Amino acid sequence: MIVDIHNHTKLCNHATGESFEYIEQAIKNQTKYFGFSDHAPMDFDKKYRMSFDDMHLYEESIKELKKRYEKDIVVLLGYEVDYLPYHMDKRVLNSQVDYLIGSVHFLNRWGFDNPEFIGEYKNRDIDKIWQDYFDAIEAMVKSGYFDIVGHLDLIKVFDFKPKKDVRILAKNAIKAIKESDMTVELNVAGLRKPCKEIYPSKELMELIVQYDIPITFASDAHKPEQVGFKSKELVDFAKSFGYEKCAIYQKKERVLIGF
Repeated sequence: MIVDIHNHTKLCNHATGESFEYIEQAIKNQTKYFGFSDHAPMDFDKKYRMSFDDMHLYEESIKELKKRYEKDIVVLLGYEVDYLPYHMDKRVLNSQVDYLIGSVHFLNRWGFDNPEFIGEYKNRDIDKIWQDYFDAIEAMVKSGYFDIVGHLDLIKVFDFKPKKDVRILAKNAIKAIKESDMTVELNVAGLRKPCKEIYPSKELMELIVQYDIPITFASDAHKPEQVGFKSKELVDFAKSFGYEKCAIYQKKERVLIGF
């Protein structure tokens, strides 16, 4: 795929490999725009993200790689920021990067996509979980801090599906994405997870197309060999909904690239 905008580094403490190895794999894949958006620091869930002290190292190392590989590929710099009220930090939100991906990984501090806490699903109504999740996505979008929505239906990660039509559960969130002029990433990581689906689902793509929302592509790689995983399937998925262009961001400005 020509664009791959959401990838990680070992600074997040749950990815492996050197950053240059991710870039070299992307070059082999004939990717033209490759983005790092590692997990931004915050004062919660510190085990799975860089520290605030690492921000300078992260940003400078990616800028150095931009220069080193500028003849072969455009390297972009961002953060994946957890939307968790009272825990987001201005040092991240005001950082001078190309883009910010807003993601929801927590519902009232419950890390619903972490296998350590999977047992909590048995204690809650599945439709309520899904509605709470999309309500959080809507709030994240309306915050105005972010450029891209990360893995829109991450809540399906363990394949616990709602009884209610997901399009009804997500409609207000997707309307908010349109009104906020944000981009939705098509993220292949779901194919590596128990749900075995691209994020977002076909049902949600129907709404995304209906609202004419731009898309981008993401490997969400946590190791170099995951860069470009199932990329043809991801691109074909986008084309099946009529998309011919995807977004990149440079200094917070969106540009649409044909693929």
